[in-house]
Amino acid sequence: MAKLNWGMIGGGERSQIGHAHRLGAQADGLFDFVAGALDHRPEAGRKYARKLGINASRAYGDWKEMLACEKDRTDRLDLVTVATPNSTHFEITKAFLEAGFNVLCEKPMTMTVEEGEEITRIAKQYGKICSVNYCYSAYPMVRQARAMVRAKELGKIRLVVTNFSHGHHGNAADADNPRVRWRYDPEMAGVSGQFADCGIHALHMASFVCDDQIKNLSADFASTIASRQLEDDAMVNFRLTKGTVGRLWTSSVAIGRQHGFELQIFGEIGGLRWFSEHPNQLIYTPLGGRTQIIEKGENGLHTEAERLSRAAIAHPEGFPLAVANMYCDLADAIRGKPRDALPLAEDGVRSMAAVYAAVYSAKNNGAWTEARPPMFRT
Repeated sequence: MAKLNWGMIGGGERSQIGHAHRLGAQADGLFDFVAGALDHRPEAGRKYARKLGINASRAYGDWKEMLACEKDRTDRLDLVTVATPNSTHFEITKAFLEAGFNVLCEKPMTMTVEEGEEITRIAKQYGKICSVNYCYSAYPMVRQARAMVRAKELGKIRLVVTNFSHGHHGNAADADNPRVRWRYDPEMAGVSGQFADCGIHALHMASFVCDDQIKNLSADFASTIASRQLEDDAMVNFRLTKGTVGRLWTSSVAIGRQHGFELQIFGEIGGLRWFSEHPNQLIYTPLGGRTQIIEKGENGLHTEAERLSRAAIAHPEGFPLAVANMYCDLADAIRGKPRDALPLAEDGVRSMAAVYAAVYSAKNNGAWTEARPPMFRT
């Protein structure tokens, strides 16, 4: 089977996420990396693209040049990844979708709910895939958890508890570090800091594994470092549409926590727990029974977990291969075999609606607030 043509915008040499995308997209031999506009500095972007093996004719100085040159090629791109700063996601994603390209956009997909709804409509109008990189949902044991929930192995889900908390922005003296500062600057990050950065991963994960959607929420935000305009800690209570109770904590000042992303699901007849720092294991406790550890790669897993497990049991695969699983599902979808676990524009706009709801709630003493985007309230 011929490889699909892949291009990337952003994700340059200094990017935190760029390397994971390049490893993930090429891990299974599904995509050829043939085009890129990899840096906001045109010549640096061209130089790095050539270093990575991209032909000079497809090593671009910016995304507009890339779009103009790529849209009429007979060997056009099958997928474009957008890994640029948050404030640019909408414009770039919209332009490439309207030109007939499939897009994988980093989160948050847009800066506003209205932009998110527009992207969702455009993707549908042009019949193109717009996916959002909620890659933690592509870990095999997260897929196992979702399959167990869908199979009613936990019974009705009563409670979901999730957090994404770390301490890497806990140093007040680091306030002027450009890699940190932008995350708390409304002009670059939007209306929310830590919740929009990490919290929406946790919120998406809760929805994904519970196979349900957020209905409303109540939030408390804190900026624990005085120089920050946006929150660096947030506590959010929420409800899913089927009545499941949700609790979420996210923080960037939790010194001592390294990554701190975890999910707990409590049903009528069982409970599950997953940690991103031990992603190959799913902890399962049946009602009245002993706690068990379900291992990636063992016999008897659900199909989705088996399909996305590569290495043998006890061999770690890690974050880049979770990203690779996103690209596996994208390749299938592009070739006409949709994967219902693939996060799409609809998930992106739901996340942005939750961000705005949380910001409103936090400013109004934790008032319970509708968290669904208008297009999904009927």
